[in-house]
Amino acid sequence: KELYKTIHKYRPRFVALHFQEVGGKDYMANMGYAENFFRSIETSEEMRDFDRACIYVDNRFQVEDSFTALGSMYFIHKTLKNILQYDFNVKDFRPVSGQNKYMDILDGVATVEKEKFPKNFWPDFKWSRKGFMRTRWIIHNQGLDLVNIHLFHDASNLIACTSSPSIYSANRKNALRYVINRISDNQHTPMPFFLFGDFNFRLDALSLVQHLSTSAEVQTVKKDSSNEVQKIICEEKDNDHKVLLHIEEKLFTYLHQAVFREDNGRALLTYDKEVSEFHDIIREEDIKFPPSYPYSEDYTKPTQYMNTRCPAWCDRVLMSHSLHILILFQNEDSEHSLVYNTVGPNVCMGDHKPVFLFFALKTNDH
Repeated sequence: KELYKTIHKYRPRFVALHFQEVGGKDYMANMGYAENFFRSIETSEEMRDFDRACIYVDNRFQVEDSFTALGSMYFIHKTLKNILQYDFNVKDFRPVSGQNKYMDILDGVATVEKEKFPKNFWPDFKWSRKGFMRTRWIIHNQGLDLVNIHLFHDASNLIACTSSPSIYSANRKNALRYVINRISDNQHTPMPFFLFGDFNFRLDALSLVQHLSTSAEVQTVKKDSSNEVQKIICEEKDNDHKVLLHIEEKLFTYLHQAVFREDNGRALLTYDKEVSEFHDIIREEDIKFPPSYPYSEDYTKPTQYMNTRCPAWCDRVLMSHSLHILILFQNEDSEHSLVYNTVGPNVCMGDHKPVFLFFALKTNDH
């Protein structure tokens, strides 16, 4: 419903929805529900004025070497003419008509490129479903790539705190560089591009913890049998030694959780550093919404964060500089020029709040 409300409010003529972790953590049991979910969007009354659709869902979890659990849905409004989609096999564009739906391994589908990250990307960690999926379009006579991306998460809060940047941040950097290189190589003519999905970008944990515990006593608790850190506890020096911050492998409890919501967490953006490595290639609109993860999955607590991870802006919409110059910032036909925000800020949406970018593209009509 929140998705439909957003579409109704902004009235876009081209809708691109990117999903990651289709089927959820227990995807073997839940993939059927996920397929019904996609079908319900496709056939909903709210989408009836979108007369063309292209849907790609990588749902074949049995094929472990290629399964990414990525899903991309594209809807084209009946008033939008001359939309073309790229065929990666023949390297040419073709008109889009009707409903085009692919729910399978996707390897033989000519209008999408999908790739799972190679195992050697992170030999020390469990191999996962992370990867990317690309489609290419011509809209208003302008070619552009839409890339659905899912990067590696932080497996342990404790390991994330040991260095700045963390080892996980370095893994994400390598993977993002790989994706940008892949979509910019000469296999297909490079084009302006959007990258959007779950980047798993986290706040720089080491410097954040140092900041949060400035006036606290920090204790490091180690396991008896080894020198391995089991927990980090920061206690306030006065105030009855109240526990300010408690970190374990999958626990992150901060006494003043409101700091992540006050002024949309703006004070913490200084610790959001992972995009800055790529400012020569990609850019992002200003973030004016709270961290998009990890929200409570209790529907009665839609704005509460879970005490599992440090809240962070994991879900983003990034674009190449060549794409940014194509955006129309003062759109006379709409009351909304450009909006970068979350969907369902006051409604439970799962552990991630979906993030959207609404904008108008300059017409390039000849």
